[in-house]
Amino acid sequence: MGCDRVNPKFYRILMEIVISHNINPIDPARPTFIGEVSGIDLTRHLSDAEVAAVHAGMDRFGVLVFHDQHLDDEQQIAFSRQLGPLEEATGDIMSEKDRRLSMELNDISNLDKHGELLPRDDRRRLFGLGNLLWHSDSSFKDVPAKYSLLSARKIPSTGGNTEFADMRAAYDALDDATKAEVHDLICSHSQIFSRGILGFDDFTDAERAKWAPVRQRLVRRHPNTGRLSLYLASHAGGIEGWPMPEARSFLRDLNEHATQRQFVYAHVWRPWDLVMWDNRVTMHRARRYDPKEVRDMRRTTLSNEVSSLEQWAN
Repeated sequence: MGCDRVNPKFYRILMEIVISHNINPIDPARPTFIGEVSGIDLTRHLSDAEVAAVHAGMDRFGVLVFHDQHLDDEQQIAFSRQLGPLEEATGDIMSEKDRRLSMELNDISNLDKHGELLPRDDRRRLFGLGNLLWHSDSSFKDVPAKYSLLSARKIPSTGGNTEFADMRAAYDALDDATKAEVHDLICSHSQIFSRGILGFDDFTDAERAKWAPVRQRLVRRHPNTGRLSLYLASHAGGIEGWPMPEARSFLRDLNEHATQRQFVYAHVWRPWDLVMWDNRVTMHRARRYDPKEVRDMRRTTLSNEVSSLEQWAN
């Protein structure tokens, strides 16, 4: 598993739970990345055993795919709450009067509150293009995200896929010298950094204060499996104690390493798919699609409850 701290007994129990609940690898060549779940109906209240199976699947695979889950907003929120506490959707630039969903749902769409397509030059749409960059949800918050759960309500005819990168495998593939170099580094994360990559700088003073940089570890150890992973994102714009040009050059190299094709799975959405991922061990990005077509996705997000600084890599 690439980590001498992994508990073999834990993994035996994990595999027994996963196998008994029909969670299987999508790609047999990568049996520990991306699981496909069958036989669980997320529209109803799950049993304790089913909740345990979902958590075990997440520990094993990092990303789980559920097909044909015809969830409404309330059902998605209820299922998500069974897994842990939710964070509020405070990472966008929607004003209260413009918001079409509750604060428990992130509006990952190109629609306004009336269900109409946002104009191509709309500030909200341009800010949302940051989702096309590799990132980890809410790494710009002091307490970042744990799981994200994205429900596909309406998808475009082509494009709009979501790609996931396995940050555990990316860490394992580093040479020993680089592992030693990154082990104790602390990065600063902000949405000001990520949107700046795209040339978006249309922020109010209040938004700049809201998204002041926060500190996150560059290497994290998973609290259950013990595996180490890189913790990267387009939101990462500096490394403590490093000159800025050197830090950004190094982070660019790490991102290029971590998103090589052997570490990446591209999910081709079907209507009513629900895909959930562990932000502690993955990065993801959306892919382009025709802006004249509707892409209506709704995301619930579980809080990690503690900062990455409290989950030591040692």
